[in-house]
Amino acid sequence: MKRIAFFPGTFDPFTKGHEDIALRGAQLFDEIIIGIGHNSKKKRFFPAEKMKDLIEEHFSDNPQIKVILYQDLTAKVAKDLGAHVLLRGLRNTTDFEYENSIAQANRHINGLDTIFIYTSPEYSHLSSSIIRELHKFGHDVGEFVPFELKNDEE
Repeated sequence: MKRIAFFPGTFDPFTKGHEDIALRGAQLFDEIIIGIGHNSKKKRFFPAEKMKDLIEEHFSDNPQIKVILYQDLTAKVAKDLGAHVLLRGLRNTTDFEYENSIAQANRHINGLDTIFIYTSPEYSHLSSSIIRELHKFGHDVGEFVPFELKNDEE
């Protein structure tokens, strides 16, 4: 049986911390499906389709990692994809508090477990919101993302 993990998020943008989680998850599972979800509470800065293309291109040499766009409940999408677990990254205890309640609900309602991987220390300070803000004001964010983000993607 193929072990599939679904790694959901808005990935706006996809950071080196996200990359770290995906690559380390790929050591534990046969397939990682990165799911770029629609969050009705957030307005995207980088178009989801463009981010999908950038992530796919970045992992083009790793057929174990796939990328999709989705707009349904995360747990339903994971089940439909045949994923056995959700994969989530944690930077700190604040992330854990937030993610733990979602993980408990997914386990109770959908029987879907969540595997947490702590982000490597060198990436624990990264957040998509900080990177968006820096990029918005013209700061070079190349050290925080695994591919080039161009101004025309705003």
